Amino acid sequence: MISPPEEIALDPVRERLIKAALDSFLSDEYHKVTTRQIAEKADANISMIRYYFGNKEGLYEEMICDTMNPLLKVLDGQMLDSVIGFKDFLHLYYDTMSKRPEFPKLIIKILALNQGPGRRFIQQLLERGRTRGARKVEDLKSAGLVSSSLDPDIVRMAFVSLAMMPILLKDIFEEQMGRTMDTAFLEKLAAFNGHLFATGLAPTKTE
Repeated sequence: MISPPEEIALDPVRERLIKAALDSFLSDEYHKVTTRQIAEKADANISMIRYYFGNKEGLYEEMICDTMNPLLKVLDGQMLDSVIGFKDFLHLYYDTMSKRPEFPKLIIKILALNQGPGRRFIQQLLERGRTRGARKVEDLKSAGLVSSSLDPDIVRMAFVSLAMMPILLKDIFEEQMGRTMDTAFLEKLAAFNGHLFATGLAPTKTE
């Protein structure tokens, strides 16, 4: 689905529909969720779903793209031209998911339980991320900034682990710590995990 122009993307009605869709698809199975329910939850006319997304599946896919595309675009930009950028990428991820904390749970629900039509679609997005990520790793290798023996798939899995787990288990962590994982906390976590990750990528003395 083609992403809408920026002025449409920032429309509050569209944003409410995406948020309502996320809440609805997370709490119930895809085939049980209706566009009327989503529209009512978003306090919007059902015709706006057709206007913005075409149909329920279009809304479903745009809901996923709306969250994932900014993260995927980073892999085509300059943020990760050096290992220092992993801190910024983690901060972007934490910030993005903090605004939509149920999203990672929905992705796991789709991939693990195969609920909804999104499994193939999400796998395609993840494969795009895998391909772009592998290209970034090779660029860093060529520049001598990371170990030449790095396996791009291991790098990606390690990064995903550092990124996803704090958000997936946010409620549990907050309860255990007795404190909120607010913006300041996540900035510190991104800095620490970014340094940890960059250190693990560094070339060895023998290289």
